[in-house]
Amino acid sequence: MSETLRELWLRGLAFNDAAPADVLVRLLEEAAGEAGLLMCEGRDLPDAVVDEALHYPVERIRRALAHNLHVDPARLAPLASDPSGLVRANFARGSRHQPRWVRPLPYDILATFLTAREGGEDGRLSEQDIIGELWCSRQIPLSFAQDMAGHDHPALRTSAAYQWQSLSAAQRDALLDDPDPGVRKAARESSWVLDPEAVEARLPPIGSRHAVSVLCSYALSPAVVELCFAHDLVNPLARNRHTPADALARLARHPDTEIRRLIATRPDLGPAAAELRQDPDADVRMRARLQPSIRTWVEFDAVQRVVDHGRDCTCPITKPATEPSPDWFAACAASGEPVLRRVAASRPGLPADLVEALAQDEDEGVRIRLACHHPLAPPHLLLDVFVTRPAHRPHLLTLSAFPRTGLTHLIGHPDPEVRALAAADPDLRRPPVDDPDESVRRAAAANPSLAPETLETLLTDLRTAEGAAANPSLPADRMHALLDHCLNGAATAQAAAGRR
Repeated sequence: MSETLRELWLRGLAFNDAAPADVLVRLLEEAAGEAGLLMCEGRDLPDAVVDEALHYPVERIRRALAHNLHVDPARLAPLASDPSGLVRANFARGSRHQPRWVRPLPYDILATFLTAREGGEDGRLSEQDIIGELWCSRQIPLSFAQDMAGHDHPALRTSAAYQWQSLSAAQRDALLDDPDPGVRKAARESSWVLDPEAVEARLPPIGSRHAVSVLCSYALSPAVVELCFAHDLVNPLARNRHTPADALARLARHPDTEIRRLIATRPDLGPAAAELRQDPDADVRMRARLQPSIRTWVEFDAVQRVVDHGRDCTCPITKPATEPSPDWFAACAASGEPVLRRVAASRPGLPADLVEALAQDEDEGVRIRLACHHPLAPPHLLLDVFVTRPAHRPHLLTLSAFPRTGLTHLIGHPDPEVRALAAADPDLRRPPVDDPDESVRRAAAANPSLAPETLETLLTDLRTAEGAAANPSLPADRMHALLDHCLNGAATAQAAAGRR
């Protein structure tokens, strides 16, 4: 048996959906090489395999499992306190292949990370190194600060204090008067961002990167606002929610179209909105037409997540800390403005009757948004978007409603990704195992409709062996036999290498 054929069988078995737990556990052995790592990271796993991998003595197996986004994160909770700091860091970092749906970690796992006193028994990383990975991972829910501001553990209240602008006024007051001195210190260190005079006193040099960050989000005094106009540094003012009304009126007449575009949908725009609805730029006029429908910053956020993004936007989909009311989304769904209908289509909780209407919307952007965001989007719409918009294919394939049958009409499609999808349809009478494209051949060889004798032939062909080993109709005893060949052969090769 060639080394190449061995690797193809191992990879195929690692991603065989019908492989029983005892087959998958054997892939954790060192002799299985990279296949076990790919399996631990790249697919859902039976509980028995998860239990084995969680406590596997070889660290790299646990490190791979820590990147898994298919297994319920609650099952992976022991990894947050693994003896290895590198395992903990991988879990805090999340998947290496960022999915569009960003899966938040349960609060008990977040608490384990944020209250840790060390970074692992191996001492290779500190707890702060790991927490840094966690904050960058997008696995912390946007509502985390609000939910943790009153938590029993002071370390979690401290974390909340450092997200000052996410908190309510009552929560800020409580943290400033917290019984724990560390929490009070964090609150005092954070509170200056909403004090215009304090911001003015601590403003970094104009033009520096840190100054731009401050000007975009902190409370600004009249003197700082005038400084921005004097240095023509008004883009941050257009983005800052604390910018005063008189400055917004000046920005509405700014010669830079981008500045007018940035402020056109703000809920605090005031009379300048009417002026911008007559703007010479069509995009500014469109945004200004949306403005009367945007009464709060929460509604503004919902619109901003759509208005600046095109049909092939693949930005992460996260659950906001707070959402507009269902009535507001319903009004958006009935709006004559396509952008507002796209906003409605982006809400996973939109009622079924509105989903049905938006699935037939004349605007392609509405249909794409619905397909990518809503769990009730009809399968035919998911398939249509898959075929016509390649950028969304990886995400659509993760959706439970995505159709896997009724695809035989696509078997002659010029795009090999579409043909590969059709080649896996179990209703296909003759899977195209001779297709010129490798991905199509692999999908065809994994089609469960293949006869056993055909499958055996495909297992010995380098062009189709991986797909055939991944075929769910392969009997479990045949899977074990393939593993015997692979693992015993690898052990023999390792022993020979050791003798040399």
